[in-house]
Amino acid sequence: MQRPWYLQFWPWFLITLPMCAVVASLYTFHIARSGADSMVVDDYYKKGRAINQDLSELKEAARLGLVAELMLQDGLLSLRLQGNHTEGEAIRIRFSHPTLADQDLERLLTSGGDGAYRYRPERPLMEGQWNLQIEAFDGRWRIQQRIALPITDRLIIRAKG
Repeated sequence: MQRPWYLQFWPWFLITLPMCAVVASLYTFHIARSGADSMVVDDYYKKGRAINQDLSELKEAARLGLVAELMLQDGLLSLRLQGNHTEGEAIRIRFSHPTLADQDLERLLTSGGDGAYRYRPERPLMEGQWNLQIEAFDGRWRIQQRIALPITDRLIIRAKG
């Protein structure tokens, strides 16, 4: 007498292979749906047009001869600006991580009595490569450079245009 099909090995083996593929595809769908790719820009046309404006801001910083001196010690960020800029004007500083948008940091800073801009971030900046942008609060000029953290001594950033 022959055993019923559901008690034999081969039917279950043949059913298991497609079921594994179904489970894997459902899990892949879950991963794709749960996290958006932060490196993809939704409005690439507007982003491309903004690049042209960025170039004029970089040229203005070079024309003004701006130089920034950046220090990061004991979690305190200290920045000094040299060149032909308005003394005491507020600046915007932006640390952008190349791949992790949730690590980005942007702040509007005002200078102290000694002309230095100081800020203590809420969370320490990760080690590695960062895109640093320093710009006037009204967007007239911008200095930008890719930097590596941590900074051991001080970092000099010159405007290029």
